[in-house]
Amino acid sequence: MKILVDSFNRKINYLRISITDRCNLRCIYCMPFEGVTKTRHGEILRYEEILRVSEVAVKKGIAKVRVTGGEPLVRRGVVDLIRSLSMIRGVMDLSLTTNGILLQDFATDLFDAGLHRINVSMDSLNRNKFRKITGGGDLETVWKGMENAMRVGFSPIKINTVIIKGVNDDEVIDFARLSIDNPYHVRFIELMPIGSNGKWNTRKYVSSAEVRDRIQSFGKLLPVDKKERGGPAQMFKFGGAQGEVGFISPFSEHFCASCNRLRLTADGKLRTCLFSNEEVDLKPALRESIDNSQLERLIDLAISNKAEKHHLGEKTSKKCFRNMSAIGG
Repeated sequence: MKILVDSFNRKINYLRISITDRCNLRCIYCMPFEGVTKTRHGEILRYEEILRVSEVAVKKGIAKVRVTGGEPLVRRGVVDLIRSLSMIRGVMDLSLTTNGILLQDFATDLFDAGLHRINVSMDSLNRNKFRKITGGGDLETVWKGMENAMRVGFSPIKINTVIIKGVNDDEVIDFARLSIDNPYHVRFIELMPIGSNGKWNTRKYVSSAEVRDRIQSFGKLLPVDKKERGGPAQMFKFGGAQGEVGFISPFSEHFCASCNRLRLTADGKLRTCLFSNEEVDLKPALRESIDNSQLERLIDLAISNKAEKHHLGEKTSKKCFRNMSAIGG
């Protein structure tokens, strides 16, 4: 298998694919307060285009693929896409991130299509608070979806929790407790100042160190060996726990030196950093029916422009103008 390496000798083996910028929730840190202008249907990559990019990327060395959104389960035909992605020779790890609202209906079909790992976004264990954070989401529906996913065989099920000062930071111990009697991987994610909500995000920021200290007041966290795992999360577990607790710290503890990711947006832009405005547009080339060697060169161009690190928190840093829903996280 080929190895894809950038200018800073980082092995690039992970492609995150946003298949839609649309979502059935309106989370306060993801969507701008005034809402978003939906991308026209014709501007979104077709599934055959997504598969072509994926096949070329895997040929070059990509081994891990994650499907994201928006909310990926709102796009018609997503199960067929998952089945096709799972059949690409060289894809060693296929996963999906969802808000869980439609998971109860899709879990069995997704699993049968070849998807066995999911991340579920859940930012509160309180029904009323969850509804407020998500702009109307139903927590019980998400729990039913996760229970169904566990029943059909998904493992691990990761819970992604974005911690927001004065909103849900009082729930960190309750979330951590979930990992004791359940095989969930609960991951606490620092709030990121992206898009039109950037200033609001900065005011509501809580560091991973602070979250970890609060949890340690409840019980000792034991480090989990990261060998063979990769990824940005620092993982721990309570003694005797079934699951794990993780911390993703893009702001306070940069993990740029080990970044292995490319991101394909729903409208066909290839991005090498979540926090940068740099992107390479693949869509015109895909629709001009260029051959795969030219598509490979565009992927190489994006990787050659991959920065050594992001500059969040620095005075000279440039704001990332896309909202999270338009990037794919």
